[in-house]
Amino acid sequence: MIMAEFSTLIDLLQYRAIYQADQIAYTFLKDGEEEHGRLTYRELDQSARSIASHLRTIAQPGDRALMLYPSGLEFLTAFFGCLYAGIVAVPAYPPRRNQKLTRLEAIVSDAQPKVVLSIHTTLEQIQAQWADHPQFEGLSCVATDTLAGQSGLTEPSGAIKAEVKTEVKAEDLAFLQYTSGSTGQPKGVMVSHGNIIYNQQMIKAGFQHDESTIFVGWLPLFHDMGLIGNVLQPLYLGIHCVLMSPEAFLQKPIRWLRAISRYRATTSGGPNFAYDACIKRISTEQRDGLDLSSWTVAFNGAEPVRAETLERFSAAFADYGFRPEACYPCYGMAETTLLVSGGIPGQPSTLVHAQAAALEHNKIEKAPQPSSDTRTLVSCGLNILEQQLIIVDPDTLTQCSEGQVGEIWVAGPHVAAGYWRNPDASVDTFGAHLADTGADTGAGPFLRTGDLGCFVDGELYVTGRIKDVIIIRGQNHYPQDIERTVQASNTALRPNCGAAFTVEHKNQSRLVIVQEVERTALRKLDAQSVIGNIIEAVTANHSLQVFKVILIKPTSIPKTSSGKIQRHACRLAFLEERLATV
Repeated sequence: MIMAEFSTLIDLLQYRAIYQADQIAYTFLKDGEEEHGRLTYRELDQSARSIASHLRTIAQPGDRALMLYPSGLEFLTAFFGCLYAGIVAVPAYPPRRNQKLTRLEAIVSDAQPKVVLSIHTTLEQIQAQWADHPQFEGLSCVATDTLAGQSGLTEPSGAIKAEVKTEVKAEDLAFLQYTSGSTGQPKGVMVSHGNIIYNQQMIKAGFQHDESTIFVGWLPLFHDMGLIGNVLQPLYLGIHCVLMSPEAFLQKPIRWLRAISRYRATTSGGPNFAYDACIKRISTEQRDGLDLSSWTVAFNGAEPVRAETLERFSAAFADYGFRPEACYPCYGMAETTLLVSGGIPGQPSTLVHAQAAALEHNKIEKAPQPSSDTRTLVSCGLNILEQQLIIVDPDTLTQCSEGQVGEIWVAGPHVAAGYWRNPDASVDTFGAHLADTGADTGAGPFLRTGDLGCFVDGELYVTGRIKDVIIIRGQNHYPQDIERTVQASNTALRPNCGAAFTVEHKNQSRLVIVQEVERTALRKLDAQSVIGNIIEAVTANHSLQVFKVILIKPTSIPKTSSGKIQRHACRLAFLEERLATV
């Protein structure tokens, strides 16, 4: 039962609560294995109304609520409670014990929330942590799991049925999605109800979802891929979604695949590193009994998609029913709510073997086979629905031809209005127009994504980030290519845990490489030999002189909440000598 006539998430939830009241909407797996709780659409709606009723006594429509929840069903009821009350939700990751509060302080300073929402155990910990931080003074704190009717989330009392009269429109803000900040300070993307509804239509169309779709997800609920993809798409479809925490997956990746097998999930996914983790950390013995034949959309996004990962994962789990054509590379970002492009389910991923020399000059020249002189790019699929998706020369602001690398620009109803309380950055990022059309011709405004890419045979290929591109002696080098070379040079180095960037030295741009070491290699590490391997590999493959190589401890490289390397933060840590060197 899928409807497209909704203008807000409130309309959508109310519809499900009336016409699919007793259908199980969400199941949460404690530790990624045991069912810990369930919510029907009726229960979700009633619990959300109860929370909204309380919020309206302490905040006004348009106020912000900082949501600091561990993974669980309580996040869902609180999120929809904010929507019912007209409160702008601000999802963020609850800080771990003894963790620095720098990012959370920046979010609080920018969003200026009126209230903090969480469960009582997490609130107690957080309040103790921020006792000495003036930024958090004056915030009302609400433990939503202790409100009337919230206990257990399965047997709502009569108190939950209170009516909440808030007029919500499509253009109203639903939440602020703070960007992961891979190249700078996090900014609050203003996501409206209308943005979300249209992007849900895009996801449904691109992934070819229908009433038979079943979701399994482990992604963080405060992150756009977890919230928009794993929580709101199932609601839009009116189907069942099984959730677990990111920690459950990271501790034992087999839990993810077992849940897919157990619940016969059709759609599930995550960033590229998740598939690498399954390849590396799931033993042959653990794979016994897996049946992945139901899995038709294994989406892969949020970070560069690697061809070798798709190939190795498909091979590793072929005997357990996984089909290579289930691999679904896609592209998106918070500024477009979530999805921009994706492939066609059931068709093999498209690859291009691009000549590395031509790529350095922002051109794609195909090679028939991969070699040391090529870079294999994975297609992120096709344009979806009525979205405008173009490639633009970032210097001349003119549209690029097919095969020419430029900045990816996007326009459509799913593109957010801008950044919260940041009009200058909003104009720069969300108000772009082509130089050859101007602002008065109807071409735009476009979102400047900051990503580099091109079209080949009508499909989008993402090649890197503008701010991350390394320019040495007039030549462009993509840091992920250098990092891949580094990590293949010695088995002691951790995959997807390195950063390549430049620093100024004697008026010249010099290449610096920071790379994590595998924990198992620390005891017998021959650092000089490893560094020698790195320099030799980079010189041979990229014709670049390496200025510095810094080997650092496992899990210490700066990353975003979605697992992207923060090269800017890593560079700053290098300059300030704050890296955890081995």
